[in-house]
Amino acid sequence: MSWPAVSVVMPVLNEERHLEAAVRHVLAQDYPGELEVVLGVGPSADRTREVADALSAADPRVVVVDNPSGRTPSGLNAAIGASSHGIVARIDGHAMMPSDYLKVAVETLEETGADNVGGIMAAEGETPWERAVAAAMTSKVGVGNARFHTGGEGGPADTVYLGVFRRSALERVEGYDEAFLRAQDWEMNHRIRTTGGTVWFQPRMRVSYRPRPDPARLAKQYFHYGRWRRVVARQHKGTINLRYLAPPAAVAGIALGLAGGFLFWPAWLVPGAYAAAVAAASVPLGTGLPLMGRLSVPVALATMHMSWGLGFLTSPPSLGADSRTARARQQSQERA
Repeated sequence: MSWPAVSVVMPVLNEERHLEAAVRHVLAQDYPGELEVVLGVGPSADRTREVADALSAADPRVVVVDNPSGRTPSGLNAAIGASSHGIVARIDGHAMMPSDYLKVAVETLEETGADNVGGIMAAEGETPWERAVAAAMTSKVGVGNARFHTGGEGGPADTVYLGVFRRSALERVEGYDEAFLRAQDWEMNHRIRTTGGTVWFQPRMRVSYRPRPDPARLAKQYFHYGRWRRVVARQHKGTINLRYLAPPAAVAGIALGLAGGFLFWPAWLVPGAYAAAVAAASVPLGTGLPLMGRLSVPVALATMHMSWGLGFLTSPPSLGADSRTARARQQSQERA
């Protein structure tokens, strides 16, 4: 086959430690076609900009553009706008792209006719806590049946991790919605699918992911995931399902059980049943981990469930009100 040129776009903020290695992994790809790397660099508190400029000065394939807001979707759009090629691959500034990643992606695009292909968010930890979170994040108990977390057969999917796109699809949906500070991948993949495109999961595409290093940062991450997934559900009707409703239902049930138990003690069976279920599910997930890792698995699961559910339940109606979909709906109502 004739290998098309590929633009790799990275939104970058505070990535001094990892950026050079991430870019080197892209430039060292086992890919027969032409490559470029476009870095959308935000206002970092470390030497990220200096590292990016040095990489660009050393290799003409590396291009640096400004992302004044520092937000991920605006950085992606800026990098896409400055890129040149018909295939656009999204990668993060701390991700280490496997050597065959782009080759597998382009082959899959050609074989399937999809508009976007992506693979597995391969959570891998070093500390006992990170390894516990990785076990939770790659299990159905932790994240439901999302194949980009848990793996599975290749095929059409709602969304995938990162993604390698046809530029025509990005132009068709006008890129990422910059109002979405989280869930921007899910939201844009939804628009790709509703405009006739296909999003394809390819399990051979694996990118390592390092979990948050402590419970507080994991809780913050999943709280915002839940908040923004509620925004997607509000703006794109019919996109919610039982997998997404399980964490908020668990939060509500546990809260009611804890409060109601003072009036009717059997209500305490609800939080007790949840704790027992999490503890039982943690046993097989902790296999092979050190003792502190095994003890951390139920903490990681409960943190993910409760934080996501609380974020979903407390997501304010004003969140995401400046999105493209919300603006279009408001303008339509005003014209009517």
